[in-house]
Amino acid sequence: MVGREILKILEERHFPIANLYLFATARSAGNVIHWNSGNYTVEELTQKSFNKSGGIHIALFSAGGETSLQFAPIAAEYGCTVVDNSSAWRMDEKVPLVVPEVNPEDIALHKGIIANPNCSTIQAVVALNPLHKAYRLKRIVYATYQAVSGAGMGGWRDLEEEGAPTTFPFPIKGNCIPHIGDFCDGGYTKEEMKMMTETRKILHEPELRVTATTVRVPVFTGHSEVINVEFEKSFELDDISVILKNSHGITVLDGKGGAAPYPMPLYAQGTDDVYVGRIRRDTSVENGLSMWVVSDNLRKGAALNAVQIAERLNKNMKGC
Repeated sequence: MVGREILKILEERHFPIANLYLFATARSAGNVIHWNSGNYTVEELTQKSFNKSGGIHIALFSAGGETSLQFAPIAAEYGCTVVDNSSAWRMDEKVPLVVPEVNPEDIALHKGIIANPNCSTIQAVVALNPLHKAYRLKRIVYATYQAVSGAGMGGWRDLEEEGAPTTFPFPIKGNCIPHIGDFCDGGYTKEEMKMMTETRKILHEPELRVTATTVRVPVFTGHSEVINVEFEKSFELDDISVILKNSHGITVLDGKGGAAPYPMPLYAQGTDDVYVGRIRRDTSVENGLSMWVVSDNLRKGAALNAVQIAERLNKNMKGC
């Protein structure tokens, strides 16, 4: 699902491509994909795939962790810069973890591989970063409500079709499952650990206190999050909205009327921004704030973020 969304966004944003190569498993090899008025045949991904005449400058990976671990270093050896959408390289100290609105300077630190963060982390840090710069984050509490498309086509089918679930451990129709990823020591799931560790790495705050609860909900596309924070500095509530409204990639919906007075996944589908609403002071702690954050997990949460990284890479290249 993310791979097709990447192709869609590359076409929408008129990314300059001289030669496009599509790689997949042997099962998908031979399929023809129509893109930007042309037809492209899918090739089987092998250790020789990146040995093309003229070279491949940028590779956008969205094929799972095992594939990325095996083939991203091979692509890098051929002079290709990999933007990887899996979790395989995110916490590698030598691999930058990048959200262009937050830490674009880290792109320059790459040694052939750049990691795309987890979808739920991306939208969270886009909303948090400008506030962190202004007031300094002291503690973050995440609670996420994540769409089934975050689990790929299998998750989509579990919600769409009748019958026993094939992707989730329990039926998702009419249900909420507080279990995304395997359980780790201490009771957190892998998804929760990703949000906690990735937030610290992206913000360059290794000691930041972060906790998370991640929940799968019966929504096709669009992740929603409650983000509760404590700041080190005091703030005026009106200033929070002004800072967010003046930040790139954020739309504030905090009205009391209209079709969408607050963010909802239904209205975020197919759009690029991170939407923030229900902004209010948390009166239970000093310098506390709560807000509701929604974004299309297939776009900004995955495909768009990868393309934005590629666009910045392309500025330093003659072509691709």
